[in-house]
Amino acid sequence: MSTAAAELRSQRFAAAVPDLERIEAMPLLAEIDALKRARNAVVLAHNYQAPAIYHGVADFTGDSLALAQQAARSEADVIVVAGVQFMAETAKLLNPTRMVLISSLAAGCSLAESISAADVRALRRRHPGVPVVSYVNTSAAVKAESDICCTSANALRIVESLGVPKVIFLPDRYLGHHVQQ
Repeated sequence: MSTAAAELRSQRFAAAVPDLERIEAMPLLAEIDALKRARNAVVLAHNYQAPAIYHGVADFTGDSLALAQQAARSEADVIVVAGVQFMAETAKLLNPTRMVLISSLAAGCSLAESISAADVRALRRRHPGVPVVSYVNTSAAVKAESDICCTSANALRIVESLGVPKVIFLPDRYLGHHVQQ
């Protein structure tokens, strides 16, 4: 991280985190920064992270799509994802030769966990020949069983590009309903 970027992060951290919490966190943040330099690591933090992580540790922040894009552009040897499992899996898919770590193995997403690869295979058996479109917020296993993935921003364009009257859209039924309209 450049000196200017580190200074900006420090200013954001000071503005977002109460003084006492910031003072307590400073030694740990210094240790994390030293490890990032020593291991050529970068921390990608989802918008929902605690302020100390989001403003004090993260090199890049954003939603799941922004983090995936940043992971794809990263030249770091180690990518640490402060987010949920599917985000770390996506970072690994985009960086197969790099080490990708997740800050907590318990971090999950109820939407991503609402569909499994076995569920997708069962849907394919019930609806042969119907393409499966999965939202990017799914596990790597679900993505592997899908024909194509989309984001909320490109879902309509992706579905229309298939040129078919019917698709299986999963797992976000609200986004699927929006696309159907």
